Amino acid sequence: MITQDQLKDVLTRVEALYRYLNIEQKQVEFEEEQLRTQAPDFWEDPKRAQEQMKKVKGIEKWIVGYKQARQQADELQLAFDFYKDELVTEQEVDDDYQKAVATIEDLELKNMLRQKEDPMDCVLKINSGAGGTESQDWAQMLMRMYMRWAEANGHKVTISNLQEGDEAGIKSVTMEIEGGEYAYGYLKSENGVHRLVRVSPFNAQGKRMTSFASVFVTPLVDDTIEVYVDPAKLSWDTFRSSGAGGQNVNKVESGVRLRYWYTDPDTGEEEEILIENTETRDQPKNKERAMALLRSQLYDRAMKKRLEAQAKIEAGKKKIEWGSQIRSYVFDDRRVKDHRTNYQTSDVDAVMDGKIDGFIKAYLMEFPVTDDEN
Repeated sequence: MITQDQLKDVLTRVEALYRYLNIEQKQVEFEEEQLRTQAPDFWEDPKRAQEQMKKVKGIEKWIVGYKQARQQADELQLAFDFYKDELVTEQEVDDDYQKAVATIEDLELKNMLRQKEDPMDCVLKINSGAGGTESQDWAQMLMRMYMRWAEANGHKVTISNLQEGDEAGIKSVTMEIEGGEYAYGYLKSENGVHRLVRVSPFNAQGKRMTSFASVFVTPLVDDTIEVYVDPAKLSWDTFRSSGAGGQNVNKVESGVRLRYWYTDPDTGEEEEILIENTETRDQPKNKERAMALLRSQLYDRAMKKRLEAQAKIEAGKKKIEWGSQIRSYVFDDRRVKDHRTNYQTSDVDAVMDGKIDGFIKAYLMEFPVTDDEN
C-alpha cells in the first residue's frame, strides 16, 4: 500500500508538469493553430497543410498527455480516500499509483527532449571494430537489439545498406528508423563505442575476448529542414547489389554510391563522405534516399558543432564525447553498465532483446537540454 508521501509526490509532480510544459500557453497555441486549418484555402497547398496539421497534433499531444496524468493523479487521490472507507482494496490503490507514475515519468522524459532534432526519425549506423569475426558477430547482435527496440516502440526499420561479415555477423549496417515518436531523441543516447566481453564461440580455446563496435546516430532530416548541398562537390557511382538474397540481389546496377567532399567550416579541412544505398531495385529511388542520408549527415555535423560550442561555454557541465566508449556488456558477469551515467543492470538477455529504455532515460536525465541550447 502506498504512503501519504508517495501520493503527495505524484500530486506535486503533476503540478510541476503543468508549469514545465506551460500547458496554459499550449492550450492557447493549440486553438490558434487549429483555427488556421479552417481557412477556406487551407488544402490548396497540401505540403504546407500537412506541416500545419503536424504542428497542431504535436501541441495537442502535450495537452492530452498532461490531462491524462492529471486524471490519473486525481483517480489515485480518490482511491486513496476510498481505501480509508474500505471501498477499494490495497491492490487497486497500488495499481492506480503505478499507472499514474508511468504516465508522469513518460511526460517528464519527453520534456527532456527539447532540441528541434529530437522528434525526428533517425539513421543508425553500426560498424564492427577490430577483432574479425567476433566483432562482426557483436555488430550483428547490436543490430538485432536496436531492431527489437524499434519494433517495441512502434518504429519502422529499413536497412539501406548492409555489409556481411567474412564468416559470420556483419561488417556494417545502416538502418533508417522511422514512424514512431522521438526516434532520434531517444537513440542519440547510443552514440559511441559499445564493448562486449564474453567467452567467444569463435575461439577454439574458449578464451574470454573483448570486442568493440561503434554506433552512430543522426537525425533523418525531412523537407522542412534546409541543408545546403554543393553540387560541385558531389559525384555518383553505380554498382550491382549483392547480399544474402531477396531484394538485395540484382543483376542490374541499381546500387548507388554517393561521394561528397565536405569542408569543415572551422578548420578548412576536407573529408570525403561516402554513402552507399541498395535499398530497392530502383536506382532513382536509391539515389533519392542516398541524398536524404547525405543531408542528414551534413545537418548532424552542424548540430554537433553547436553542441560542442555550448559545452565549452558551460564549463561545469559534463562533456558529451561522441566517439568515446559508452557502455560495456559483460556476458559472463551478467552485467551491462553505461560508463557515462553508471546505470547498470544484470538482465543481459533483456538488454540484448531491445529493452534499453533504462539506459536511455538515465542518459537523458544526466545530460538534460535546456531551452537556451536550441
